[in-house]
Amino acid sequence: MTQRGYDVLAAAIAALLVAAGLVGLGAALSSGLQKFKATERTVDVKGLAEREVPANLAIWGIQHADADNELPALYARFETKNAAIQAFLKAQGFDEAEITVAPPAVTDRQARDYGDQNVKLRYSGRSSVTVYTPKVDAVRKALGALGELGKQGVAVSGEGPSVQYVFNGLNDIKPAMIEQAVKNARESAGKFAIDTGSELGKLKRASQGQFSIEDRDASTPHIKRVRVVSTLEYYLQN
Repeated sequence: MTQRGYDVLAAAIAALLVAAGLVGLGAALSSGLQKFKATERTVDVKGLAEREVPANLAIWGIQHADADNELPALYARFETKNAAIQAFLKAQGFDEAEITVAPPAVTDRQARDYGDQNVKLRYSGRSSVTVYTPKVDAVRKALGALGELGKQGVAVSGEGPSVQYVFNGLNDIKPAMIEQAVKNARESAGKFAIDTGSELGKLKRASQGQFSIEDRDASTPHIKRVRVVSTLEYYLQN
């Protein structure tokens, strides 16, 4: 074999050795990464914070209906009834600024398409008086006195009084509830670590859930249940 042939063969062997070394290095690095991932153990836990709070705002709509063949007479009756409702509410302790009267919504039954020309009362309508107040207890008390309006000839329409109770003080209790949810989650993570023979490491990731506000139950809509769930992920150490 010539000198040139020896040189080519030597270069080829060197190239093969370098390639084999790179393959081995890659395999070693891959194995190391796999071992590192295998030792990274974590635990996901959820922490719940729950609190019952009284509603601090009430929205009460009092609706009534009437009908008449004479439009001016119908509007006059609505005015009389709305005045009676306002007087009743003021006697129950509500301020004038808390009371809103909506204009009557009146329908001409004979003017409607395919209207019945034989209706006994041509005009019918509804009106409403709304109370928007932080006096939740006063609203609950006034509900029990609605019979006074009936004695004055004001029949409240609908299946029952329409009252919406609201809690709008979430910002005041949010920090304490988040702190409690995180504390509960960490306690759960610590117990899991003990049960698995591990130690609780650093926090890897945290996620705060949305707050929800619901009635405590159907019988007490003026009492709200506020809750939040936080999700935390901790490292586990041997």
